[in-house]
Amino acid sequence: MKMILASKNKHKLEEISDILKNFNIELISMTAAGLGGIEIIEDGETFEENSMKKAVTVMRKTNIATIADDSGLEVDYLDGRPGVYSARFAGEDVTDNENNRKLLKMLEDVPAEKRGARFVSVISVVFPDGRSFSVRGECEGKIGLKEKGIKGFGYDPLFIACEYNKTFAELGSEIKNKISHRAKALVKFKKEIKKYIR
Repeated sequence: MKMILASKNKHKLEEISDILKNFNIELISMTAAGLGGIEIIEDGETFEENSMKKAVTVMRKTNIATIADDSGLEVDYLDGRPGVYSARFAGEDVTDNENNRKLLKMLEDVPAEKRGARFVSVISVVFPDGRSFSVRGECEGKIGLKEKGIKGFGYDPLFIACEYNKTFAELGSEIKNKISHRAKALVKFKKEIKKYIR
């Protein structure tokens, strides 16, 4: 079954494709589907709203079943921020490094026991016949005092997974793709999608 991932983020495409490699789904990017020039404004207040909006927009333009992921980091000390603004926490068109620096600055002098956080991923699917669903995955952890590790992307060098006491960027994709928020959402996704495809 061919599906489009409503994202231009090559890291997300690689990560989701890797997790779905044993499932009979050919996942293609927006660019491969001829939609590389489209910008989808993520103006929802929740991950669910943004994820569904992206999936609906791409599906309507292609008439092909579409998967969308909206994910981000919620930090307890910051009342859940950056949340849906995770990718643009430090402003529009910023680098991962700039977002990480802003987060560290805002948590300066905050003790380890108050640096609790979670990664959240909401994956939505929309089919041409109008059917749709969303699933949510979360990974609990905390924010480190400094960046560690060279693998991964986004906030991975700062996010310490509870189970390993190492950052996602230290763990690497093999372990991360088993315990991450996106991996947990995709486990639910694989169970749910069986109800929709033959």
